[in-house]
Amino acid sequence: MRHRTHEGFLRHKGFRWAQIATGLCVAAVGVYFFAAMRLAEPPSGGSWLGYVLGTISAGLIVWLACLGVRKRVISAGHYSLKAWVSAHVYLGLSLTVLATLHTGFQFGWNVHTLAYALMMLVIASGALGIWAYAVLPQRLHGNRGETTRKQMLDSIASLDAQLHEVAQPLDRAGAAVVRQSIEETELGGSFWKRLTGSYGDCANKRALQRLRALPAPSGAAQAEALTKIEGLMQQKAEALSLARRQMGITALLEAWLFVHIPATFALLAALTAHIVSVFAYW
Repeated sequence: MRHRTHEGFLRHKGFRWAQIATGLCVAAVGVYFFAAMRLAEPPSGGSWLGYVLGTISAGLIVWLACLGVRKRVISAGHYSLKAWVSAHVYLGLSLTVLATLHTGFQFGWNVHTLAYALMMLVIASGALGIWAYAVLPQRLHGNRGETTRKQMLDSIASLDAQLHEVAQPLDRAGAAVVRQSIEETELGGSFWKRLTGSYGDCANKRALQRLRALPAPSGAAQAEALTKIEGLMQQKAEALSLARRQMGITALLEAWLFVHIPATFALLAALTAHIVSVFAYW
């Protein structure tokens, strides 16, 4: 019986698209230097080779930008989503060679260089996305173990319910501390807070500090309740830390898209301006 192993998009069909992209780059470099040896100066963007490389690069950029549309269509075979993503990655990386050769290594403060810079930003953010999807899912699994996100949230809700129940014998000051932990604790928060894990003002942490600073209880029932509440708050702190780490990894997994997608639209706009200006002054 044959066992099927998982094949990621980077290894799709034995690195088929990596080989195609590499071949394309090698061919472009070879033609560029062959042309450079026959000319007095290296081919620029306005040379015949510059127009060929520019056309290929522009076509690739537009095609690469269509990945979001392609993700909404499910298919298999040569044009499966995995094949498309593999081509997206490797052909996108090949643009670092093709587009650079297209420029003829001539840069300035103009829309042409702006388009090139935005393209490199899109490629760099895409490379960050590849790293994120290769590394972070393992960190997510390692952080949560066999615990699901729902179980994490249920655990915190259960601890809040226990805190509410155990706090019944407390006086007004003690009850206020428990209420602070239950009602004011923030689990998620803004994207930046989730990404950086900035929870230094955690209400449960402050409540635990206030609890330990309370005057000695007057009765045995209150003393027992305070001891149980301290233990529950410590358990809640551990559960919050686990859930927040999980949210932080998830936020990091999504963070690259906040650069990649807007930069892609900006690139398409700059590319359009680049092409229009070239033909307007051709």
